[in-house]
Amino acid sequence: VLSAVGITSNIEGIGLEEAGVEIEKGKVKVDEYYKTTADGIYAIGDIIHGPALAHVASHEGIICVEKLAGKHVEPMDYGNIPCCTYTTPEIASVGMTEKAAKEAGYEIKVGKFPYSASGKASAAGAKEGFVKVIFDAKYGEWLGAHLIGDHVTEMIAEVVVARKLETTGEEIIKAVHPHPTMSEAIMEAVAAAYGEVIHL
Repeated sequence: VLSAVGITSNIEGIGLEEAGVEIEKGKVKVDEYYKTTADGIYAIGDIIHGPALAHVASHEGIICVEKLAGKHVEPMDYGNIPCCTYTTPEIASVGMTEKAAKEAGYEIKVGKFPYSASGKASAAGAKEGFVKVIFDAKYGEWLGAHLIGDHVTEMIAEVVVARKLETTGEEIIKAVHPHPTMSEAIMEAVAAAYGEVIHL
């Protein structure tokens, strides 16, 4: 049996429209710092447009409060949100797919490293899975990553941080990754994209 469940925002009948808060397609309309169309009212999380993820709502709340406190705050980069599926095997991704990158006009480098080539995955009996990475061939920007296998929801954070810091593929390859670990599969996939993979 497959049960596909979505969510809807529970914002009806609580006086938002009467307070001057604009609703757009069932969600509260906000600016990049989560201010609604009504003075003094802010909204974050599942009731606004964007990914309905706990880690997104948490970060939106931090941005909103820091902006209210007068701090210089960068708006959320919704293109660098990790998406995780807690199944067996786990699935994690961030950024563009190969198809989306091509459609956006990028010339790309793609690297893929199978879990079957990972010493740690083999020792753990978790040889099913892979790490796939997509880079801009011209400037080295890390465009996306897609992982399937054990512990990938833990591993995706390295990609998110690297993308935030605009780390290049060459920098990832040169950063020493511990061995044997599942996370070294990320470095190996990047090395594969740049023709420098050793453990395949």
